[in-house]
Amino acid sequence: MRLNKSGLLASHGEVLREGIRDGMPIALGYFVVAFTLGIAARNAGLSPLQGFLASFFNNASAGEYAAFTVIAADSPYLEMALITLVANARYLLMSCVLSQRFAPDASIWHRIFVGFDVTDEIFGISAARPAPLDPYYNYGAMLVALPGWAGGTAIGIMAGNALPPAIVSALSVALYGMFLAIIIPPARVNRVIGAFVLLAFAASFAASVLPVISELSGGTRTILLTVVLSAIAAVKYPRKDEESET
Repeated sequence: MRLNKSGLLASHGEVLREGIRDGMPIALGYFVVAFTLGIAARNAGLSPLQGFLASFFNNASAGEYAAFTVIAADSPYLEMALITLVANARYLLMSCVLSQRFAPDASIWHRIFVGFDVTDEIFGISAARPAPLDPYYNYGAMLVALPGWAGGTAIGIMAGNALPPAIVSALSVALYGMFLAIIIPPARVNRVIGAFVLLAFAASFAASVLPVISELSGGTRTILLTVVLSAIAAVKYPRKDEESET
């Protein structure tokens, strides 16, 4: 239950404005990342409108980059669906967590609309809210974060079409820098994560040169390596329940 400064129950409008306020920094960060993602979309042959719609309906950096890679390779739709599902599977778990924080009488429509735009950052600020979670808080964050992401992708495509090829090639490297910024901090803290990051690099290179598996498309190899390495890590190094440890 959320109370306002007067000690009264906050209205949906007040909670919506709080979501917009907390979502503004997320929107600015999304715009920068999505701009570099737009370069990848441009290289895959997408128009600004297509890139905007792709980001609007799939607000996920890793999932979208994987999809754009599959599009550039002219792979079938089934492969695109599978690689997007694998890359975005963590959002299923986040949605389950958020669903437990809603009031029991929250409608199914609120749950569906909130689940439409569950991202790492929006999940973080929503999970930090006191229960029960008002879905209008998520709507406020989505109102600014989603246009920032989709608009950044579209503008990145337009910039890629206007800039010289040398600059477009340089901007394409920025997306890899983003992924390195994501994986290096946890890899430095957790040796298991670091070992599996290096193993993923080695396995990806081996899969590109070994017989039989190298003949598969890049998207299919990514799906296989993601599932296999994730399964090995989950079986060998399961995460212990904090309550049982206590």
